[in-house]
Amino acid sequence: MKRTAVLLACLLFAFAATPIFAEGTEAPTQVAQATTPDATAAPLKTDTGDTAWVLVSSALVMLMTPGLALFYGGMVRRKNVLGTLMHSFVALAVITVQWLLFGYSLAFGPDIGHVLGNLDWIGLKGVGMEPNGDYAPTIPHQLFMMFQMTFAILTPALISGTIAERIKFSTYVVFIVLWATFVYDPIAHWVWGVGGWIKGLGALDFAGGLVVHISSGVSALVCALVVGKRKGYGTDLMAPHNLTLTVIGAALLWLGWFGFNGGSALASGELASSAFVATHIAAGAATLSWLLVEWSHRGKPTALGAVSGAVAGLVAVTPASGFVGPISSLIIGLIGGAVCYAAVSLKPRLGYDDSLDVVGVHAVGGTAGAILTGLFASTAVNAAGADGLFFGNPGQLGIQALSVVAAWAYSFVVTWIILKVLDATMGLRVTEEEESDGLDLSQHGEVGYTF
Repeated sequence: MKRTAVLLACLLFAFAATPIFAEGTEAPTQVAQATTPDATAAPLKTDTGDTAWVLVSSALVMLMTPGLALFYGGMVRRKNVLGTLMHSFVALAVITVQWLLFGYSLAFGPDIGHVLGNLDWIGLKGVGMEPNGDYAPTIPHQLFMMFQMTFAILTPALISGTIAERIKFSTYVVFIVLWATFVYDPIAHWVWGVGGWIKGLGALDFAGGLVVHISSGVSALVCALVVGKRKGYGTDLMAPHNLTLTVIGAALLWLGWFGFNGGSALASGELASSAFVATHIAAGAATLSWLLVEWSHRGKPTALGAVSGAVAGLVAVTPASGFVGPISSLIIGLIGGAVCYAAVSLKPRLGYDDSLDVVGVHAVGGTAGAILTGLFASTAVNAAGADGLFFGNPGQLGIQALSVVAAWAYSFVVTWIILKVLDATMGLRVTEEEESDGLDLSQHGEVGYTF
């Protein structure tokens, strides 16, 4: 209890002092995201430095999905390791094709009613190597498309952690196509697309707090409720079979997140550097806060706790990463780690089976990060953004809260409909016998380890 009291006191002190520290640290930096040039401007021209950075960032974000496969794969039982790895790996193939054919056009194409892109860019028609001034005026349009594709791939793969060890593979493949089309693409348009209604409100989501983490985390909650608990949940031992894999996967996620957040500047420069720094600081702070709370609560700091804390911090800082400086990112990380630990700890009391804690880390962490952005955002860091409550703009907090409610409600309702349709047509779960045998054998006819 003493440790908990000390930790809470430190958090409260840091939270209260943030406006003072943040203003002093962040004020010298004046950077902004690229804006659309006016009609009299010179023709758009590709910048090789910006292009190189976004190429590297795209590769880093692509690496996050195999990293997620290892992160999740180590946390399941041995009989399900290949099935869990496949959930992430197959998303690389399936969502790539979906994004190419129509997903990109739905998310970023010319606006229809502020809610969706039209199909003008179907099959990447009109998406060439010349820059697009609406989104990224210094890099090839196809590169912007590719960078956004890596986000679209990772997001449905995140959901798989909730339904691990019991979902039919065939149903999962159809689910991620439908989910990407009817949940991810519309929300991406709302938040990032030209004409999107949440973007029009002035909501800040630099790299995907709403689009990636809330959408996947809330959908994961629906999956846990609709698909149901694993056979033996609450009575059988379901300990991680290989935490070494999980730690390696977490390290790859941390590495990839530099491209995830830093690359969202869409240019190499001060804004990318600021987001890069904020990302690392928040991850380190959240690792420490999760470990300290866990140490106080359970008596020992664990490796699983350390990597979970790091991911929680990365999730929490994602929407804020391009709008906050070092001290603000430190506070966001400290709060994110502690809040996500509390959310994960409540899971047994709430009674739902979220196999790999997607809800506690992504839904809760993404929500906390979006709200904290409304507190700590500063135009001294990014003039293209907005000030938050602590910098004299209380209205931004309300805008952030409204955007969170919209993302929660839409993700919950549409995911529930998709799952109910699939359950009625294909079935969601493997049989009890197949679940007992494990997904590796029952779904793929192979095993992860031969002794």
